[in-house]
Amino acid sequence: MVSGDPNSLYLRPKTLDEAVTLLASSSGQILAGGTDFYPALGERLPQGRVVDITALREIRGITFEPEQIRIGGLTTWSDVIRAPLPLCFDALKAAAREVGSVQIQNRGTVAGNLCNASPAADGVPPLLVLDAEVELASATGMRRIPLGQFLAGNRKTQRRPDEILTAVLVPRRMENAASAFLKLGARRYLVISVSMVAVVVQSDATGRVAEAHIAVGACSAKALRLTALEHALQGLPFNRGIGSAVKPEHLAPLTPIDDVRATAAYRRDASLTLVQRALESCVEAR
Repeated sequence: MVSGDPNSLYLRPKTLDEAVTLLASSSGQILAGGTDFYPALGERLPQGRVVDITALREIRGITFEPEQIRIGGLTTWSDVIRAPLPLCFDALKAAAREVGSVQIQNRGTVAGNLCNASPAADGVPPLLVLDAEVELASATGMRRIPLGQFLAGNRKTQRRPDEILTAVLVPRRMENAASAFLKLGARRYLVISVSMVAVVVQSDATGRVAEAHIAVGACSAKALRLTALEHALQGLPFNRGIGSAVKPEHLAPLTPIDDVRATAAYRRDASLTLVQRALESCVEAR
């Protein structure tokens, strides 16, 4: 049963099937943790129906499957921090600790962070470097999209109005890879990023880089992987000093802007330093 009058402007389905049926029958805004939903309203009231999905226990929690790790869409950032996850998730855990205050981490959801699609969303770069996909559910079925494609730009995603982001799916092939997340802002805590970087590095039996994934956030309309740099790092000794392999031209895909937090030039220079430091952190963490 859906709590309350089905014709009301506030609905709280108890199952995923109920939720997607409601979204299919009439448009509605999804309410999950509410940490982005309510601040975006300001002093205005919500327009149209609000579909509160906080009762959908089936899409909260982290489960280990043979080929992937499933992070339910309603999983909170505090859940991520507490979960016993493999080494490659250290960057995601570090990012989770940067998502606002502890109170925000207790309420804010992984799906909400992704669907809000802020260029400075802390959770995006660590999930990009893990080759994460998102799972979307509607009344017509499920579909999966790579996270990099799901994010379409500043505050834009590929989610349709009738869909719920039910899970983030991370392949298990790089579980033992070292990872790091670094964030730069005007102060240490409770700050929107000037730049942030996530790195995952898998080394081979000879101590060289077998695979490296690097993503930068807050320096483009959406967080980006630096694929040219990733290719350049392959085969290099995975030792101290690896950060020196990062050159300014590797950051060419970024399109930083001038705003109240920093200039575009500063963002680009800071990102270069953060990438170098994150790679060195991975060397220390292995």
